[in-house]
Amino acid sequence: MLFKKSLRDVGDSAGEPRRQRERMMAAAETLGKEVGLQRGCKALGVSRATLYRRRRRHHPSRDRQPQRPCSPRALSREQRQEVKNTLYADRFSDQAPREVYATLLDEGQYLCSVRTMYRLLREEDASKERRNQLRHPNNQKPELLATGPNQVWSWDITKLLGPQKGTSSPSLRDPRP
Repeated sequence: MLFKKSLRDVGDSAGEPRRQRERMMAAAETLGKEVGLQRGCKALGVSRATLYRRRRRHHPSRDRQPQRPCSPRALSREQRQEVKNTLYADRFSDQAPREVYATLLDEGQYLCSVRTMYRLLREEDASKERRNQLRHPNNQKPELLATGPNQVWSWDITKLLGPQKGTSSPSLRDPRP
């Protein structure tokens, strides 16, 4: 008995539908060479679109992607370095590329587009803050340590160190009622 969705007989193993589908595709390819692809697919009940998609996915010439040629309008290495130096200059270190672009245009200087500035910053993983930032040190939190009674007074006894983590020592409590 063949089910419409599963494409396998009852009792077939789980990997069988895939192998059967591959065999059908291979048979459609072979039959298509002799009687035509449209007739072969129709005779076997295989979708031509699936067959074409399968061909495109396993095409040997597509496995090796050729390197895209560099655009003739691309910035030269010297121009790229000039843009980077401008972006990292002290006067622009705290400004976004759009602000740098506008300032340079006001001064009558055009280096590149705003998008190119962002692209150059992203290459160096510097598209975020470019200024030197001060880091706040991690200050040590004060700890209250008492070795005997009446040495440390605190309104919150949960902060007192005890024999176990998170508990206060019973011997350190105030003996007064």
